[in-house]
Amino acid sequence: LDHLAQMVKEGTDFAVFDAKTGEDITRSVLTHIIVEEEGKGQNLLPIDFLRHLISFYGDSLQAVVPNYLNHTMHIFARNQEQMRGAMQEALGELNPFGQFEEMGKQNMAIFENAMKMFVPFYGSNGVPASKNTADTGVSDVAGDKAATHELKALKLQLAQMQVQLDRMSENK
Repeated sequence: LDHLAQMVKEGTDFAVFDAKTGEDITRSVLTHIIVEEEGKGQNLLPIDFLRHLISFYGDSLQAVVPNYLNHTMHIFARNQEQMRGAMQEALGELNPFGQFEEMGKQNMAIFENAMKMFVPFYGSNGVPASKNTADTGVSDVAGDKAATHELKALKLQLAQMQVQLDRMSENK
């Protein structure tokens, strides 16, 4: 596992298959590496984060969480050098985590925007459309049209992705 962990750190992309069944066990192996690293005291995953993550299993948002985490991690990795510089600058400041707080707010905004795309019954202001109507007596027609348009675009994109997946599976 140490060798595989080093390969990950070097940016080597690999897959791990069970010798008997041929099943792809890459996810399990990578998870096991994380468990071992966390056990060594090199904690990257705060307890609150782990609790939140566990709470999403079986939740209606379970399908959204992996893409959100993957997207956020890609952004974080892309900005590593900038973050290292910010940390060095922040060491002398009173609040060294101000940069992280701002990033957290940005990540939350990204998540909220993603949720608006996946939840068509939400109005453009993020409040359920039924609540808009009940509170004000006026529905958010523009928001409803935008949500319908976004939903149609997402369905089209999903269909295109399915065609690509079908083609890829045929080529194997």
